[in-house]
Amino acid sequence: MLVVGGTRYVGGMGFSATVLTVMIASPSDTVEARDAVQNALWSWNDANARTRGVMLLPWRWETSAVPVLGGAPQALINAQGLERADIVFALFGSRLGSPTEEAVSGTVEEIEGATARDVPVHLFFSTAPLPHDVDLAQVQGLRAFKAEVQERGLYGEYANVTELSAKVWQAVEHDLAGMDLGALVATSATPPEDITWLVQPGSENRVEYSSKGVPRNRTHRWIDVTNRHLSRDAENVTLSANTDESGLLAMGREGSMTIHAGQTYRLVTMRGMGGGGEVGKLTVAWDEEGERRQRTYDVG
Repeated sequence: MLVVGGTRYVGGMGFSATVLTVMIASPSDTVEARDAVQNALWSWNDANARTRGVMLLPWRWETSAVPVLGGAPQALINAQGLERADIVFALFGSRLGSPTEEAVSGTVEEIEGATARDVPVHLFFSTAPLPHDVDLAQVQGLRAFKAEVQERGLYGEYANVTELSAKVWQAVEHDLAGMDLGALVATSATPPEDITWLVQPGSENRVEYSSKGVPRNRTHRWIDVTNRHLSRDAENVTLSANTDESGLLAMGREGSMTIHAGQTYRLVTMRGMGGGGEVGKLTVAWDEEGERRQRTYDVG
């Protein structure tokens, strides 16, 4: 059974969930970033939807909008996507976008529309080098908009899609913690009988100083692994990363451990020099009821 906007849809062998529409808004130069956000949402669903009773439904105009005549394109996108959105991710690379009748760009109009409805908006600007054929007028407009929003709240930055994927998970968890989904999820989601895991990547940019007092930016990365069972401990837990494929290096303790019911273990990670650009994966293995079990999660 899925719950969409208060409407319940009953399936066969599926599971109960509240579906939240997540709109991905951006100008045309951020296709890779849009893909990364969508993949991060599907990865979150794979790890959490069944056990938490929440599913995230990505909405992108190029794949989700229905072609119709009878109105301005942006107005139709707003009606089909923005007005139904529960969360909005807005991404910028080197372009502000094309102007509309209501705003300096379609993406800006979507941001303003979501803000007016009190929908959570997560705004991210790329810090990657500008392309050689960049439109200077677009860059200037984007910088002006960035300066404007700096006075209105917090925005994020990303150097690559791996960093963006991790920040999508952080943003989703922040939104879910503030949403009043408890009563609905409690009636629709079945508490798990077996141990299940919440695996969340995280990162933080910090300014550190060398022994000579020279400042430098450093990104600290980690993965939080939480035993979601209410009463059952996970014994002989081991955590292993796909180092060869993605260059993901796990810096945690060696050997096995016990992660108690409701306990979170933080695994410090970093990216090795030989990473092939593959999505990082973490395998959690543990003993439960006399059986050895394991599950692999995408961690960006």
